[in-house]
Amino acid sequence: MLKNGAQILLDLLYESGIDTIFGYPGGAVIPLYHELGAQYDRFTHIRTSHEQGAVHAADGYARSTGKLGVCFATSGPGVTNTVTGIATAYLDSSPLLVISGQVPTALLGKDSFQEIDITGMCMSITKYSVLVRKIEDLEKIIRKAIKIATSGRPGPVLIDIPKDLFIKEVEFPRYPDYEYEMSQPKIDLEKVQYACALINQSERPIVYAGGGIRIAEAHEGLRRFCVDKEIPVVNTLMSLGTFPRTHELSLGMVGMHGYPEANMAITKSDLIIAIGARFSDRVIGNPKDFAEHAKVIHVDFDLTEFSKNIDADVDICGDLNVILEHFNQNVEERHRGPWLKEIKVYCVEQQISETMGEGLPPKDVIETVHESLGGTSIIATDVGQHQMWTAQYFKFQNQRQFITSGGLGTMGFGLGAAIGAKMGNPDKHVVLITGDGSFRMNNNELATVMDYNIPMLIILFNNSVLGMVRQWQKLFQAGRYAETTLSTHMDYCKLASAYGIESIKARSIFELKQSVERFKKSGKAMFIECKINKNEDVYPIVPPGKSIDQYLTR
Repeated sequence: MLKNGAQILLDLLYESGIDTIFGYPGGAVIPLYHELGAQYDRFTHIRTSHEQGAVHAADGYARSTGKLGVCFATSGPGVTNTVTGIATAYLDSSPLLVISGQVPTALLGKDSFQEIDITGMCMSITKYSVLVRKIEDLEKIIRKAIKIATSGRPGPVLIDIPKDLFIKEVEFPRYPDYEYEMSQPKIDLEKVQYACALINQSERPIVYAGGGIRIAEAHEGLRRFCVDKEIPVVNTLMSLGTFPRTHELSLGMVGMHGYPEANMAITKSDLIIAIGARFSDRVIGNPKDFAEHAKVIHVDFDLTEFSKNIDADVDICGDLNVILEHFNQNVEERHRGPWLKEIKVYCVEQQISETMGEGLPPKDVIETVHESLGGTSIIATDVGQHQMWTAQYFKFQNQRQFITSGGLGTMGFGLGAAIGAKMGNPDKHVVLITGDGSFRMNNNELATVMDYNIPMLIILFNNSVLGMVRQWQKLFQAGRYAETTLSTHMDYCKLASAYGIESIKARSIFELKQSVERFKKSGKAMFIECKINKNEDVYPIVPPGKSIDQYLTR
């Protein structure tokens, strides 16, 4: 059957189980949207206020569901607006398909209106970036791109399609049995046995769980292994929820803003079992002083991660679920009472920041949200102090519960991501916790929330400063606060109300709790502003260049 390029694309998306698309129309994708307009029975399309919001929404959808996120954008500024979102997804290994329109093939290379070499621009931040030059190649390219985005270590792919190819026709399907083969690493069983021997010999082992656990859906295997063998667990920012935070073996987040017991357990351990983690600089601090007396077992699906930042004594590449099953079968059950007792000593050192002057305590705000909406709710954040407070104080229990930008640290990520998460999880409460600095970057997506009646909760931490940068200026730049003070005259509740969203200024924790409870019953979007004192800082913090056991608690 003859079909045009737009029909072929939509057919292949539908065949792949895609039913939700985020995007923004424009000249080069008019033919694509023309076909989409006839297929609203197959797809839900969310038109955001800006293409960056669209790609963040597709990313939030992917992170919260495990499915492929899909975004459409037009040529030129339309697709360049997606670059930050693509990079965000790339550094956090989020499966994303970005379809961009391009000028017609006859105008390529002529500096035509809204022509940009987006495939070249995105080569280093995608797993696959390609310009389709012939309609005959379109089907294979789309099938290949979807496979690449969702296989192995997932990530974003970009397909740039000239406008005329959306209209041209070709026989479809031409390659119904086409399968792009992805090489799968073979697990080295000798290394597995060696790793099991090291674990059996260890007196003070620690599991360092990374975002790869979430990607591989290996949380059940991780839980069984750690509980059965009584091995404590520290989590990276991207893996929070992969091991229940309320479990006695959970030590919480590790690294720059990690709890003392987590950082000290790593420092005092004799064996680090890193699973799906990449030894980021935000976790290890000064690499020369990182866990000097510990051997390192590094388990990952990506060969390029081994000994990149920290040398491993044994590295095992392959499916994390299979490797964890080997560990479960071959590691002896041990009672590690002395080691767990030693770790508990470090908990005493932890000091929680106290509110100075007016404002709500961040810890109390986060714990109130958890108390009211914990369990299966999904929490999205932007980037900054509010992000770290959320990571520290919210007791994440589920592996796709926390949606945040880790590797790129993208301010402006949160609102779009929360929209995507809610579209992918309509039966769950979705909460965006954001700061006033980040919110100023993406609040135009409030229009999307109201256009589509998306019932989500937005909690704004307003301290009228760029909090995390200001904290660094205070601690490490002699208190010179250059360009980190924001306007105190901005009324964010009036802004939210202008979009038709119910807005509340919570002046007490009791008022906050009442408002959250009302949100639960309303079935509508709600905006709650919480004033935070500008002198409230995130502790613990590891100063730059220091080892993770040299943290400040005040």
